[in-house]
Amino acid sequence: MAQHFDAVVIGTGQGGPPLAVRLAESGRRTAVIERAAFGGTCVNVGCTPTKAYVASARAAHVARHAARLGVLVSGSVNVDLSAVKARKDKIIGQSRDGVEQWLRGTENVTVFNGHARFTGAHTVSVSGPDGALLHEISADEIFLNTGTRAVVPRLEGIERIRYYTNSSLLELTELPSRLVIVGGSYIALEFAQVFRRFGSEVIVLVRGERVLTREDADLAESVQQVLAREGVEFRFGVQPSRVEPHPHRENEVCIGFEQNVPALEASHLLFATGREPNTDDLGLAAAGIETDRHGTIPVDGQLRTNVPGVWAIGDINGRGAFTHTSYDDYQIVAANLLDGGARTVDTRIMAYAVFVDPPLARVGLSEDDVRKSGRDALIATMPMSRVGRARERGETDGFMKVLVDARSKQILGAAIHGIEGDEAIHTFIDIMTAGAPYPTLQYAMHIHPTISELIPTLLDGLKPLK
Repeated sequence: MAQHFDAVVIGTGQGGPPLAVRLAESGRRTAVIERAAFGGTCVNVGCTPTKAYVASARAAHVARHAARLGVLVSGSVNVDLSAVKARKDKIIGQSRDGVEQWLRGTENVTVFNGHARFTGAHTVSVSGPDGALLHEISADEIFLNTGTRAVVPRLEGIERIRYYTNSSLLELTELPSRLVIVGGSYIALEFAQVFRRFGSEVIVLVRGERVLTREDADLAESVQQVLAREGVEFRFGVQPSRVEPHPHRENEVCIGFEQNVPALEASHLLFATGREPNTDDLGLAAAGIETDRHGTIPVDGQLRTNVPGVWAIGDINGRGAFTHTSYDDYQIVAANLLDGGARTVDTRIMAYAVFVDPPLARVGLSEDDVRKSGRDALIATMPMSRVGRARERGETDGFMKVLVDARSKQILGAAIHGIEGDEAIHTFIDIMTAGAPYPTLQYAMHIHPTISELIPTLLDGLKPLK
């Protein structure tokens, strides 16, 4: 007979654990099901490990260029990847163990290890790695938080080679001599810069004519220029059609192309070609839960699926593919279900950062979005070379951009590619969330010397968008 719970949370990414704890604290008898590592993508193979690598790569970069600041570093600067990995593993372990201990130590929470699959609208089976049934669970409320995984293209010969995704590349203990990355978006560029700074030769293969196709062209070009100056090679308008083992070097790869493009050799091949939701093996059909053609689960503004009593939070609902959007999903569900609130994801202002160095941070609409909308708007840009803090640090790459509605004076969107842009962007985020007009920010007194202090000056330069 199935064990009955008031609530079940499937998956322990950013939104799942705090939601489970809130549910338990509300008096609900709550089950948590996790098939692999606690903490989800962010803790294990996403934000936490990659940003640890970004920190190590930046330390190497700063050391190599310290002479520009009058600091002399004798000898060459080298990177011990095994030590970088060990540090990363320690950080991950602390976070992962913390999540698991938190859940197991919370009253009213029962943790199950295994793979969850629906057997009905409110019944779930839990099986082990061998497929053997371990538990049967029923619940009045079910919350899905199963995340996404890396997409690997179906290339001819792929079953014969060793390749990497963002997860497996983090397990290396020796530096690649030549890392070839397929993809030109966020994950691809972060890894490209990190491993170039570690000392690898890096080649990025981009199917289109520029990187970061979701960003404005000027921002994408700004990011690319920084990476290219550091030695990352970009090849545009190319797409691998086949791969095969290198004929003479074990575990290395030969990459083939169409249209008479010469083959390319790589010691390591990384696919950064997107992510797909972990929904294909959840038995959703048995529950009647709908998915779209991408495998994501459509939800309403309160993150409810088409099946009453079932919610989907995090990457799988297609309403934001970031750790912070997953956490915000949890807050929305908790506010509405437990606190009598009326929050909705429909009014959420999207914001994110690409953690290249310097970072690219964005909130709201892009310039392209505003132009397509046809609205009467104002725009201002400012190079980071005008920012005193950037000049003092010797890091003046990039620029700021802001767009506002000419009539309502509401900020429509902003972007910063520049030092500490991932922090300074919150000035815009907070004003936009508050619904305040841009003069509120324009007339604020900011602290000197900071990056944010030039944002009012940026707004002083608003001109009609033509």
